[in-house]
Amino acid sequence: MSDEWTTARIPDQHGRVAVVTGANTGLGFETARALAERGASVVLAVRNVDKGEKAAARISGEVTVQALDLTSLDSVRAAAQALRSRYDRIDLLINNAGVMYTPKQTTADGFEMQFGTNHLGHFALTGLLLDLMLPVPGSRVVTVSSTGHRIRAAIHFDDLQWERSYSRAGAYGQSKLANLMFTYELQRRLAPHGTTVAVAAHPGLSSTELARNSPAAIRLPLTWLAPLVTQTPAMGALPTLRAATDPAVLGGQYYGPGGRLEIKGHPQLATSSAQSYETAVQQRLWAVSEDLTGVTFPVAQSQQNRIQSGPAITS
Repeated sequence: MSDEWTTARIPDQHGRVAVVTGANTGLGFETARALAERGASVVLAVRNVDKGEKAAARISGEVTVQALDLTSLDSVRAAAQALRSRYDRIDLLINNAGVMYTPKQTTADGFEMQFGTNHLGHFALTGLLLDLMLPVPGSRVVTVSSTGHRIRAAIHFDDLQWERSYSRAGAYGQSKLANLMFTYELQRRLAPHGTTVAVAAHPGLSSTELARNSPAAIRLPLTWLAPLVTQTPAMGALPTLRAATDPAVLGGQYYGPGGRLEIKGHPQLATSSAQSYETAVQQRLWAVSEDLTGVTFPVAQSQQNRIQSGPAITS
C-alpha cells in the first residue's frame, strides 16, 4: 500500500454518527462527503440551511442538515439540543467551520468575530455535545486549525476581543492558535476517560471561499497563483479525514499536508508552534472560554496531567 494517505484508506464508517460544522461548502463539504460515502450518518451543521440542503443533495449516503450559527451562543445551544434529541451517541465531531480576515465586527454575543466563531463557538458546541461522545469507544473531536496560528499569533488576554486596536491577521492567528490550545487541553482532560480523543488538523493552502475577506493585496495574487500554490478542497480535507478516521491516530496529534512548508500534499503528522504547547496558557484560555460561553465540560483535569507540558498523547 502506498504511504500516501487518501480517502481509500478511510475505514468503514457504518453505524457511526459524524457532525461536521460548515459542511455546505469547501473543506467541510468534502469531509462530510467522504465520511458519508464510507457509510457514516453525517450531519451537516451549517448556518444557511438552504445551502446545507443543496449540499446534502450532492452527497450519496445518509445525510441530514442542522442549523448552526457559531456566531450566536443561543444558536449553538439550540443546535446542541436538537442533536441531543435526535441522537443518543456521536462518534465524530469535526469543528471545521471558520471565518478568516474579516473586517472588525462582533458576534451576537459581542465577541470579536474570528475568535468568537472559530474558537468560542466550537468550544461551546463541543462542551454541550461531549457527554454523547464519552461513552463511545473510538470517538473523536477534530478541530481544524491553520498554519495561520504561527502568523502574528498570541492569546491577547488583555484584549481578547480586539477592542483597543484591530488586526485582521492578528485576530485570525489568535483564533487558530486558540483552536490548537483547545485541542491540547481537551485531550489532557479526556485522557483519564480512555474513550474519546481530541485531534487537530490543518488544510494547508486550499482553494476555498475562506479567503474571500482577505485584503485585495493578498487575495488577487492568490487568485492568479492558485493553480501553482494551492490544492483542491478535496485534498485540503484529507488531514481532517485522517485525524478523524485513521486507526493509528493518537489523541493530541496534529495533521497537515506533507509537502514543502505544509502548503499542499498528502496528510502527515505535523508539529505546531512552540507557544501552542504552553500548558499554562492553554489552561488560562480554557478558564476564560468557560467564563465567556457559560459552558463547562463533563471532564476533569487530574493534578498529574495539570503539571505536564505539551499535548497529552493517548492511544
